[in-house]
Amino acid sequence: MEFKVSSGDLLKHLNVVAGAIHTNPILAITEDFLVDIRKGVMTLTATNLETSISTRMDVESKEDGSVAIPAKILLETLKALPNQQVSFDIDQDQRSLVLTTENGMYKMAVDPPDDFPALPSSDDKEILIPVAHLLAGINYTIFATTSDEMRPAMTGVNVVVDFNKISFVASDGHKLVRYHALGTSTEQTGSFVVPKKAMALLRGAAPTEGNTYLKYNKSHVFFRFDDTQVICRLINQSYPDFNAVIPVNNKNVLYISRTHLLGALRRINIFANRTTNQVFFRLADNSLTITTKDMDFSNEASEQLSCEFEGDPMDIAFNARFFIELLNALSQEDIHMTMSVPSKPVLLYPDEQIEHEEVMMLIMPVIIY
Repeated sequence: MEFKVSSGDLLKHLNVVAGAIHTNPILAITEDFLVDIRKGVMTLTATNLETSISTRMDVESKEDGSVAIPAKILLETLKALPNQQVSFDIDQDQRSLVLTTENGMYKMAVDPPDDFPALPSSDDKEILIPVAHLLAGINYTIFATTSDEMRPAMTGVNVVVDFNKISFVASDGHKLVRYHALGTSTEQTGSFVVPKKAMALLRGAAPTEGNTYLKYNKSHVFFRFDDTQVICRLINQSYPDFNAVIPVNNKNVLYISRTHLLGALRRINIFANRTTNQVFFRLADNSLTITTKDMDFSNEASEQLSCEFEGDPMDIAFNARFFIELLNALSQEDIHMTMSVPSKPVLLYPDEQIEHEEVMMLIMPVIIY
Protein backbone atom coordinates (compact mmCIF):
# COMPACT_ATOMS: atom_id res chain seq x y z
CA MET A 1 0.00 0.00 0.00
CA GLU A 2 1.33 3.43 -0.98
CA PHE A 3 0.08 6.96 -0.41
CA LYS A 4 1.31 10.55 -0.50
CA VAL A 5 0.31 13.39 1.80
CA SER A 6 1.47 16.74 3.16
CA SER A 7 3.49 16.17 6.32
CA GLY A 8 1.99 19.28 7.94
CA ASP A 9 -1.60 18.23 7.22
CA LEU A 10 -0.94 14.71 8.42
CA LEU A 11 0.64 15.95 11.66
CA LYS A 12 -2.33 18.26 12.27
CA HIS A 13 -4.80 15.37 11.97
CA LEU A 14 -2.63 13.00 14.03
CA ASN A 15 -2.50 15.55 16.85
CA VAL A 16 -6.31 15.51 16.95
CA VAL A 17 -6.44 11.78 17.70
CA ALA A 18 -3.16 11.45 19.66
CA GLY A 19 -4.79 12.45 22.94
CA ALA A 20 -6.53 9.07 23.08
CA ILE A 21 -3.21 7.22 23.33
CA HIS A 22 -1.93 6.26 26.81
CA THR A 23 1.76 5.83 27.54
CA ASN A 24 1.23 2.58 29.50
CA PRO A 25 -1.67 0.85 27.72
CA ILE A 26 -3.30 -2.46 28.58
CA LEU A 27 -2.89 -3.59 24.96
CA ALA A 28 0.33 -2.76 23.11
CA ILE A 29 -1.57 -2.23 19.85
CA THR A 30 -3.30 0.79 21.38
CA GLU A 31 0.05 2.61 21.22
CA ASP A 32 -0.55 2.70 17.45
CA PHE A 33 -2.54 4.82 15.03
CA LEU A 34 -4.87 2.78 12.85
CA VAL A 35 -4.57 4.07 9.27
CA ASP A 36 -7.33 3.06 6.88
CA ILE A 37 -7.52 4.30 3.27
CA ARG A 38 -10.65 3.97 1.13
CA LYS A 39 -11.03 5.72 -2.23
CA GLY A 40 -8.45 8.39 -1.47
CA VAL A 41 -9.78 9.19 2.01
CA MET A 42 -7.62 8.24 4.99
CA THR A 43 -9.20 7.63 8.40
CA LEU A 44 -6.87 7.93 11.39
CA THR A 45 -7.95 6.32 14.67
CA ALA A 46 -6.53 6.10 18.18
CA THR A 47 -8.02 4.51 21.28
CA ASN A 48 -7.24 3.82 24.92
CA LEU A 49 -10.26 1.47 25.18
CA GLU A 50 -12.15 4.15 27.17
CA THR A 51 -12.08 6.97 24.61
CA SER A 52 -11.61 6.59 20.85
CA ILE A 53 -10.98 9.41 18.38
CA SER A 54 -10.98 9.17 14.60
CA THR A 55 -10.59 11.80 11.88
CA ARG A 56 -10.50 11.80 8.08
CA MET A 57 -8.37 13.53 5.45
CA ASP A 58 -7.72 13.27 1.71
CA VAL A 59 -4.54 11.57 0.43
CA GLU A 60 -3.06 10.55 -2.92
CA SER A 61 -3.48 6.80 -3.16
CA LYS A 62 -4.26 4.31 -5.92
CA GLU A 63 -5.16 1.45 -3.62
CA ASP A 64 -7.10 0.80 -0.43
CA GLY A 65 -5.74 -0.79 2.71
CA SER A 66 -5.09 -0.57 6.42
CA VAL A 67 -2.10 -0.59 8.75
CA ALA A 68 -1.33 0.11 12.43
CA ILE A 69 1.62 2.50 12.84
CA PRO A 70 3.40 3.12 16.19
CA ALA A 71 2.30 6.59 17.25
CA LYS A 72 5.39 7.83 19.09
CA ILE A 73 7.93 7.33 16.30
CA LEU A 74 5.57 8.61 13.60
CA LEU A 75 4.70 11.77 15.55
CA GLU A 76 8.33 12.51 16.44
CA THR A 77 9.41 12.03 12.82
CA LEU A 78 6.74 14.34 11.41
CA LYS A 79 7.41 17.01 14.06
CA ALA A 80 11.08 17.03 13.08
CA LEU A 81 10.33 17.45 9.35
CA PRO A 82 9.69 20.74 7.54
CA ASN A 83 6.30 20.87 5.85
CA GLN A 84 6.58 18.95 2.56
CA GLN A 85 5.03 16.19 0.49
CA VAL A 86 5.96 12.78 1.90
CA SER A 87 5.25 9.27 0.65
CA PHE A 88 4.48 6.12 2.61
CA ASP A 89 5.21 2.65 1.25
CA ILE A 90 3.84 -0.15 3.45
CA ASP A 91 4.82 -3.79 3.08
CA GLN A 92 2.25 -5.81 5.02
CA ASP A 93 4.14 -9.08 4.60
CA GLN A 94 7.36 -7.63 6.04
CA ARG A 95 5.45 -5.47 8.54
CA SER A 96 7.47 -2.43 7.56
CA LEU A 97 6.85 1.15 6.47
CA VAL A 98 9.21 3.33 4.47
CA LEU A 99 8.62 7.07 4.73
CA THR A 100 10.33 9.02 1.95
CA THR A 101 10.89 12.79 1.99
CA GLU A 102 12.68 15.22 -0.32
CA ASN A 103 16.02 14.45 1.32
CA GLY A 104 15.67 11.26 3.29
CA MET A 105 14.25 7.83 3.93
CA TYR A 106 12.97 6.50 7.25
CA LYS A 107 11.97 2.91 7.93
CA MET A 108 9.90 1.66 10.84
CA ALA A 109 8.04 -1.48 11.90
CA VAL A 110 4.23 -1.61 11.70
CA ASP A 111 1.55 -3.89 13.12
CA PRO A 112 -1.34 -5.85 11.56
CA PRO A 113 -4.52 -3.74 11.44
CA ASP A 114 -6.64 -6.76 12.49
CA ASP A 115 -5.09 -6.55 15.98
CA PHE A 116 -6.51 -3.06 16.52
CA PRO A 117 -9.62 -3.07 18.76
CA ALA A 118 -12.96 -2.68 17.00
CA LEU A 119 -14.70 0.59 17.86
CA PRO A 120 -18.16 0.61 19.46
CA SER A 121 -21.06 1.55 17.21
CA SER A 122 -24.64 2.70 17.66
CA ASP A 123 -27.77 2.92 15.53
CA ASP A 124 -29.48 5.39 17.87
CA LYS A 125 -30.90 8.61 16.49
CA GLU A 126 -28.53 11.58 16.44
CA ILE A 127 -29.16 14.86 18.29
CA LEU A 128 -27.81 18.10 16.82
CA ILE A 129 -26.11 20.60 19.11
CA PRO A 130 -23.93 23.53 17.99
CA VAL A 131 -20.23 23.02 18.72
CA ALA A 132 -20.19 26.35 20.58
CA HIS A 133 -22.78 25.01 23.04
CA LEU A 134 -20.90 21.73 23.48
CA LEU A 135 -17.63 23.53 24.24
CA ALA A 136 -19.39 25.95 26.59
CA GLY A 137 -20.97 23.04 28.43
CA ILE A 138 -17.56 21.41 28.90
CA ASN A 139 -15.76 24.62 29.90
CA TYR A 140 -18.40 25.62 32.43
CA THR A 141 -18.54 22.23 34.17
CA ILE A 142 -15.33 20.23 33.81
CA PHE A 143 -13.52 22.07 36.62
CA ALA A 144 -16.40 21.41 39.06
CA THR A 145 -16.07 17.61 39.00
CA THR A 146 -14.63 15.76 41.98
CA SER A 147 -11.54 13.53 42.13
CA ASP A 148 -13.09 11.45 44.93
CA GLU A 149 -13.23 7.89 43.60
CA MET A 150 -15.74 7.00 46.32
CA ARG A 151 -18.27 9.06 44.34
CA PRO A 152 -17.60 7.78 40.81
CA ALA A 153 -20.56 9.49 39.12
CA MET A 154 -19.41 12.89 40.34
CA THR A 155 -15.96 12.42 38.78
CA GLY A 156 -17.66 13.06 35.44
CA VAL A 157 -20.04 15.52 33.81
CA ASN A 158 -23.73 14.63 33.83
CA VAL A 159 -25.38 15.33 30.45
CA VAL A 160 -29.17 15.53 30.49
CA VAL A 161 -31.18 15.41 27.24
CA ASP A 162 -34.64 16.90 27.69
CA PHE A 163 -36.60 17.63 24.48
CA ASN A 164 -35.70 21.31 23.81
CA LYS A 165 -32.49 21.56 25.82
CA ILE A 166 -29.32 19.70 26.73
CA SER A 167 -27.89 20.33 30.18
CA PHE A 168 -24.36 19.81 31.49
CA VAL A 169 -24.01 19.43 35.27
CA ALA A 170 -20.99 18.90 37.51
CA SER A 171 -20.46 19.04 41.26
CA ASP A 172 -17.82 18.15 43.83
CA GLY A 173 -20.12 18.58 46.82
CA HIS A 174 -18.83 22.09 47.55
CA LYS A 175 -19.83 23.74 44.30
CA LEU A 176 -22.19 22.88 41.46
CA VAL A 177 -22.49 24.20 37.91
CA ARG A 178 -25.46 23.69 35.60
CA TYR A 179 -25.36 24.82 31.98
CA HIS A 180 -28.42 24.69 29.70
CA ALA A 181 -27.99 24.66 25.91
CA LEU A 182 -31.42 25.80 24.80
CA GLY A 183 -33.21 25.42 21.48
CA THR A 184 -32.21 21.80 20.82
CA SER A 185 -34.98 19.87 19.12
CA THR A 186 -35.17 16.17 19.97
CA GLU A 187 -37.80 13.62 20.87
CA GLN A 188 -35.43 11.96 23.32
CA THR A 189 -35.05 12.28 27.06
CA GLY A 190 -32.35 10.71 29.15
CA SER A 191 -29.03 11.28 30.84
CA PHE A 192 -25.52 9.89 30.93
CA VAL A 193 -22.24 10.63 32.75
CA VAL A 194 -19.07 11.31 30.75
CA PRO A 195 -15.68 10.94 32.51
CA LYS A 196 -13.71 14.15 33.05
CA LYS A 197 -10.73 12.87 31.02
CA ALA A 198 -13.00 12.01 28.10
CA MET A 199 -14.53 15.50 28.24
CA ALA A 200 -11.05 17.02 28.11
CA LEU A 201 -10.15 14.92 25.06
CA LEU A 202 -13.46 15.85 23.41
CA ARG A 203 -12.72 19.54 23.95
CA GLY A 204 -9.32 19.12 22.28
CA ALA A 205 -10.71 17.21 19.31
CA ALA A 206 -13.74 19.43 18.61
CA PRO A 207 -13.59 22.12 15.91
CA THR A 208 -14.22 25.74 16.86
CA GLU A 209 -17.47 26.06 14.93
CA GLY A 210 -20.16 24.03 13.17
CA ASN A 211 -22.45 21.38 14.60
CA THR A 212 -22.09 18.32 16.79
CA TYR A 213 -24.15 15.19 16.17
CA LEU A 214 -24.60 13.31 19.43
CA LYS A 215 -26.02 9.89 20.16
CA TYR A 216 -25.72 7.58 23.13
CA ASN A 217 -26.62 4.18 24.51
CA LYS A 218 -26.18 2.47 27.87
CA SER A 219 -22.41 2.15 27.58
CA HIS A 220 -21.10 4.84 25.19
CA VAL A 221 -21.71 8.34 23.87
CA PHE A 222 -20.78 9.27 20.30
CA PHE A 223 -19.87 12.82 19.20
CA ARG A 224 -19.55 13.38 15.45
CA PHE A 225 -18.26 16.49 13.73
CA ASP A 226 -17.61 17.06 10.01
CA ASP A 227 -14.47 14.89 9.79
CA THR A 228 -13.94 13.75 13.38
CA GLN A 229 -15.67 11.33 15.75
CA VAL A 230 -15.11 10.91 19.49
CA ILE A 231 -16.49 7.86 21.30
CA CYS A 232 -16.49 7.84 25.10
CA ARG A 233 -17.24 4.99 27.49
CA LEU A 234 -19.74 6.22 30.08
CA ILE A 235 -19.52 6.03 33.86
CA ASN A 236 -21.95 3.28 34.80
CA GLN A 237 -23.41 5.10 37.80
CA SER A 238 -26.55 7.17 38.36
CA TYR A 239 -25.85 10.85 39.01
CA PRO A 240 -27.16 12.21 42.34
CA ASP A 241 -30.35 14.29 42.25
CA PHE A 242 -28.70 17.69 41.90
CA ASN A 243 -32.05 19.50 41.71
CA ALA A 244 -32.68 18.59 45.35
CA VAL A 245 -29.85 20.86 46.55
CA ILE A 246 -30.82 23.93 44.49
CA PRO A 247 -32.79 26.33 46.73
CA VAL A 248 -35.91 27.97 45.33
CA ASN A 249 -36.67 30.75 47.85
CA ASN A 250 -33.59 32.94 48.06
CA LYS A 251 -34.98 36.37 48.94
CA ASN A 252 -31.65 38.19 49.41
CA VAL A 253 -29.94 39.36 46.21
CA LEU A 254 -26.45 40.81 45.71
CA TYR A 255 -25.53 42.58 42.44
CA ILE A 256 -21.79 43.13 41.91
CA SER A 257 -18.98 43.34 39.34
CA ARG A 258 -17.46 39.92 38.75
CA THR A 259 -13.98 41.29 38.07
CA HIS A 260 -14.00 43.48 41.19
CA LEU A 261 -15.14 40.59 43.36
CA LEU A 262 -12.62 38.20 41.76
CA GLY A 263 -9.74 40.62 42.31
CA ALA A 264 -10.69 41.18 45.93
CA LEU A 265 -10.97 37.45 46.64
CA ARG A 266 -7.57 36.78 45.10
CA ARG A 267 -5.96 39.43 47.30
CA ILE A 268 -7.83 38.49 50.47
CA ASN A 269 -7.09 34.78 50.00
CA ILE A 270 -3.35 35.47 50.20
CA PHE A 271 -3.90 36.14 53.92
CA ALA A 272 -6.38 33.32 54.54
CA ASN A 273 -5.61 30.05 56.27
CA ARG A 274 -3.94 27.73 53.73
CA THR A 275 -6.04 24.77 54.81
CA THR A 276 -9.52 26.30 54.91
CA ASN A 277 -9.19 29.31 52.55
CA GLN A 278 -12.00 30.77 54.63
CA VAL A 279 -13.19 34.32 53.94
CA PHE A 280 -16.13 36.22 55.46
CA PHE A 281 -18.72 38.32 53.63
CA ARG A 282 -20.57 41.04 55.54
CA LEU A 283 -23.53 42.32 53.52
CA ALA A 284 -25.38 45.49 54.50
CA ASP A 285 -26.48 48.86 53.06
CA ASN A 286 -25.26 48.26 49.50
CA SER A 287 -21.76 47.37 50.61
CA LEU A 288 -19.82 44.13 50.77
CA THR A 289 -16.95 43.78 53.24
CA ILE A 290 -14.69 40.76 52.75
CA THR A 291 -12.38 39.77 55.60
CA THR A 292 -10.13 36.90 56.61
CA LYS A 293 -7.90 36.05 59.55
CA ASP A 294 -5.26 33.36 59.87
CA MET A 295 -4.66 32.88 63.58
CA ASP A 296 -1.73 30.50 62.99
CA PHE A 297 0.41 33.21 61.38
CA SER A 298 -1.30 36.39 62.64
CA ASN A 299 -2.32 37.36 59.11
CA GLU A 300 -5.50 39.25 58.31
CA ALA A 301 -6.98 41.31 55.50
CA SER A 302 -10.11 43.28 54.69
CA GLU A 303 -11.63 44.98 51.62
CA GLN A 304 -14.87 46.83 51.05
CA LEU A 305 -16.63 46.73 47.68
CA SER A 306 -19.55 48.72 46.37
CA CYS A 307 -22.55 46.67 45.30
CA GLU A 308 -26.32 46.56 45.28
CA PHE A 309 -27.81 44.43 48.02
CA GLU A 310 -31.51 43.75 48.46
CA GLY A 311 -32.33 41.91 51.66
CA ASP A 312 -31.52 41.51 55.33
CA PRO A 313 -27.97 42.25 56.61
CA MET A 314 -25.99 39.03 56.64
CA ASP A 315 -22.63 37.52 57.61
CA ILE A 316 -21.69 34.48 55.52
CA ALA A 317 -18.42 32.59 54.95
CA PHE A 318 -17.00 30.82 51.91
CA ASN A 319 -14.00 28.86 50.76
CA ALA A 320 -12.28 31.52 48.64
CA ARG A 321 -10.61 28.99 46.35
CA PHE A 322 -13.95 27.48 45.34
CA PHE A 323 -15.46 30.93 44.82
CA ILE A 324 -12.52 32.01 42.63
CA GLU A 325 -12.93 28.89 40.47
CA LEU A 326 -16.58 29.74 39.81
CA LEU A 327 -15.85 33.39 38.96
CA ASN A 328 -12.99 32.38 36.65
CA ALA A 329 -15.35 30.17 34.64
CA LEU A 330 -17.54 33.15 33.75
CA SER A 331 -16.77 35.83 31.16
CA GLN A 332 -19.56 38.32 31.87
CA GLU A 333 -18.72 41.50 33.76
CA ASP A 334 -21.72 41.69 36.10
CA ILE A 335 -23.22 38.92 38.22
CA HIS A 336 -25.83 38.52 40.91
CA MET A 337 -26.07 36.13 43.82
CA THR A 338 -29.19 34.95 45.62
CA MET A 339 -29.16 33.62 49.18
CA SER A 340 -31.47 32.94 52.10
CA VAL A 341 -29.59 32.27 55.35
CA PRO A 342 -25.84 31.84 56.02
CA SER A 343 -26.13 28.05 56.23
CA LYS A 344 -27.94 27.51 52.91
CA PRO A 345 -26.49 27.22 49.36
CA VAL A 346 -25.87 30.44 47.43
CA LEU A 347 -26.76 30.69 43.74
CA LEU A 348 -24.70 32.74 41.31
CA TYR A 349 -25.80 33.92 37.85
CA PRO A 350 -24.38 36.21 35.14
CA ASP A 351 -26.61 39.29 34.80
CA GLU A 352 -26.79 38.82 31.02
CA GLN A 353 -27.13 35.27 29.73
CA ILE A 354 -25.77 34.50 26.27
CA GLU A 355 -28.50 33.78 23.72
CA HIS A 356 -29.77 30.18 23.89
CA GLU A 357 -27.73 29.54 27.03
CA GLU A 358 -28.40 29.56 30.77
CA VAL A 359 -25.70 29.26 33.42
CA MET A 360 -26.32 28.69 37.12
CA MET A 361 -23.64 28.12 39.74
CA LEU A 362 -24.06 27.02 43.33
CA ILE A 363 -21.60 27.31 46.19
CA MET A 364 -21.98 25.91 49.68
CA PRO A 365 -21.14 28.37 52.45
CA VAL A 366 -18.79 27.50 55.28
CA ILE A 367 -20.59 27.11 58.58
CA ILE A 368 -19.49 29.81 61.04
CA TYR A 369 -19.15 28.54 64.61
